[in-house]
Amino acid sequence: MGGAIATSQDAGVFTVTISNPARKNAATRQMFIDLAHAFAEAKSCRLLVLKGDGENFCTGADLSDAEGMGGQSPIDFMRTVSEAALQLHALKIPKLAVVDGMAVGAGLSLAVGCDLVLATSRAKFSAIFTQRGLSLDLGASWFLPRRVGMAKAKELALLAQLIDAQSAMAMGLVNWVVPCEELAAHEAKLTAELSSAATLALARSNALLDSSPVLSLEQALEAEAQAQVESFTSIDTQEAAIAFFQKRKAHFIGQ
Repeated sequence: MGGAIATSQDAGVFTVTISNPARKNAATRQMFIDLAHAFAEAKSCRLLVLKGDGENFCTGADLSDAEGMGGQSPIDFMRTVSEAALQLHALKIPKLAVVDGMAVGAGLSLAVGCDLVLATSRAKFSAIFTQRGLSLDLGASWFLPRRVGMAKAKELALLAQLIDAQSAMAMGLVNWVVPCEELAAHEAKLTAELSSAATLALARSNALLDSSPVLSLEQALEAEAQAQVESFTSIDTQEAAIAFFQKRKAHFIGQ
């Protein structure tokens, strides 16, 4: 009974699939625990792809979860669930969310916790929490303002409306919207591009952008300088220089 978190790895791409299709991929307590473990496991890879099983991404917490809080106090239960968001954010390799169908509640939090969001034209998004008498969780209060700005984040949180994919893209919640029948092709193209890029450079740029809201310009410039110095000695940076002079495309190995 209940759902599961499925993982697979191929050519540096670590794919995590939220699987509870009978409940529109709602996540049980154990699934949140397994998500945290999966995200931690992906650190050695070049790209994370997060998706749902079937025709939905994730509809948040599974309210029918018989395990409930697993004997934990409410605050310990929430900290257990929150670990998935912490591990997702700690992962500095590129993170691509592939959203078909519903991404609501904690499902929305997981999607916007990724760097890039590819959605189908039938995808729907909602910070549905207040409709359940709840407040934001799984990092939504942190991820949403950084993704769409504070005004839109408050609109999403306070009105808790279900928005379509085009509206989500217009506000910056989603990067691309494609027809359902073209999803696999677009996912394959993005996956190939991101997983063959200079992984360490992408990770450093990710870290710089994530930290920028709390840094002064002087601090950001110093962080950039330190990151570039680290890049100078990487194999991929050396390969890029050689490829430039040889007038060919660089072949990056992620080191």
